[in-house]
Amino acid sequence: MLTSINTGFLLLFFTFIFPLSSSLPQHHSHFIKHTLPHNNTTTPHPYIEISRPLPFTNLTPSCTLPLFTHNFANTYGLPPVSFPYSPPPLNCSWSHVVIHFKASCQGEQYDRIAAVWLDGAEILRTSTAEPNNDGIFWTVTKDVTKYASILVKENITLSIMLENLVNDIFTGVYHVNVSFIYYDAKNASDNYVDNGISLGVSKLGSLDDRPADLILPISANGDNGLWFRIESDSGLYGKRVVIPRNTYKAVMEIYVSFHGNDEFWYSNPPDSYIQMNNLTTKRGHGAYREVLLKIDENLVGSFVPFPVVFTGGINPLFWDPVVSIGAFDLPSYDIDLTPFLGVLLDDKAYFFGLGVADSIPFWLVDANLHLWVDNCALPCEVQAKVLDYGTPKFNIERSSSFRGLDGSCEIEMKRKSEVSSWVNSTSGNLTTIVSREVKFKNKIKFCLNGTEKRVRQSVREETIVSVLSETGIMISRTTMKKIYPLSMTTKNFPSSENDTTLMLTDLDHEWRERKSNGGLSISLINRQKCSGWMVVQDHDVLSGGATTQQTYSYMDEAGCYYRIVSAANGTLMNDTASSLCTASL
Repeated sequence: MLTSINTGFLLLFFTFIFPLSSSLPQHHSHFIKHTLPHNNTTTPHPYIEISRPLPFTNLTPSCTLPLFTHNFANTYGLPPVSFPYSPPPLNCSWSHVVIHFKASCQGEQYDRIAAVWLDGAEILRTSTAEPNNDGIFWTVTKDVTKYASILVKENITLSIMLENLVNDIFTGVYHVNVSFIYYDAKNASDNYVDNGISLGVSKLGSLDDRPADLILPISANGDNGLWFRIESDSGLYGKRVVIPRNTYKAVMEIYVSFHGNDEFWYSNPPDSYIQMNNLTTKRGHGAYREVLLKIDENLVGSFVPFPVVFTGGINPLFWDPVVSIGAFDLPSYDIDLTPFLGVLLDDKAYFFGLGVADSIPFWLVDANLHLWVDNCALPCEVQAKVLDYGTPKFNIERSSSFRGLDGSCEIEMKRKSEVSSWVNSTSGNLTTIVSREVKFKNKIKFCLNGTEKRVRQSVREETIVSVLSETGIMISRTTMKKIYPLSMTTKNFPSSENDTTLMLTDLDHEWRERKSNGGLSISLINRQKCSGWMVVQDHDVLSGGATTQQTYSYMDEAGCYYRIVSAANGTLMNDTASSLCTASL
């Protein structure tokens, strides 16, 4: 069993077996581990996504509510599976809620996207691991306390979407169990600290300190899922909603995932490269993508998403048994709309639309509008006014230089905006200023007659939310910084004899996030480095080997959590964790 991979030796060795071909490169990026043996075992195999323990799950749950058990077999093209939901009985006191998503599968199957909605609002976007004949299983545990205003509702619907296809070749059926676990963390200890932190890859307390009073889903009708399917950059999908007049804060939470020809959008060459070389691939249109939020056609926010890699992506041997960052708990993204309340609080319906710039088929996008309302006696109205839209700045530059199958292309984008308004409620007359800046840079280089592809990408985002009193005194200033660096190299050595290709793959990607407010700060660094090889036929992996190393570091005013994990060829080699801030793993 290999524990490390000598790429140079493999390159030399396989050059004799798989001589360089002049045929056009395929550069497939999605595969299935077709009939690969797994460590000569016959027992089900666990998969994990690295995160840190939720701060309250060491407590005894107040109660557990099993919601459903379902087998997803031939579900492709079918509507979501729905089950009734009501909150637990009154004798179950709770302050925090966790969704417990447990899945298992046996056979052969591609990875699949899935989601859970409660009363039309998405609360979990996830994907599946690729199974084997011995069977696999995994669990996703996510804090969903911020959806408390929905969780207290009676007689609503829980919907689950997982499109799967079963036939003579792809035999894997996904068995899914979902439960809610309720905790009474506030009564457990007067010293309990809850930063409202999503502990996977996403938010570090980006919503209010307490859950929103009202959540309005911006989602589809459910016939094909409650997400919107975006096929092109001209598509704009959403809903018309009326914002209550007593709203004093608004945040749009957006869920997104990318599929089909855009699953690896960050590695797509420009259309000119495809046309110049008469390639048949439809994975083009360049490597810039940006999710856009509009109100009645006016752009009010945007972001470049973290490039989540599903378990069949790039090299599926990377993701056994440790899956990629965000694969089991895809991040959602927040856009603060409080400065726009001066426009929205007039009892009129406004269209909140979602789109993806430069996209090709297809993206799955929906959103939840979180609203905080004044608890003043009814009838009650909050007064608000936009002070300054600022002058949004957007610049994008593209360049390319190709000679045949070799060459490079580069895209650089910058977007900057600042919006301010005041909102007068029982909390006072407060001015909110939201400043956002996004920087995106991507470079793709083809070498060796197009058989080697290098992708380098960097995304940097900074959001500053300042709240001032009526007299101009700074009440709070919260800064959120996110950085997503990615480096990927793929080398193809095709054989003309049996239509197989040797692929050498390397990936280094990372999620960095830091939130600061006054003298307090929270930081998260989550990085994976992967290296491997595989012999593939079409999209089937016939043989190969891979190593994955991951470092996870989280720090806040309450403590620290460190974790280092390494895996090789389907075996977890090391998993070391520490909660000591002085630890050096």
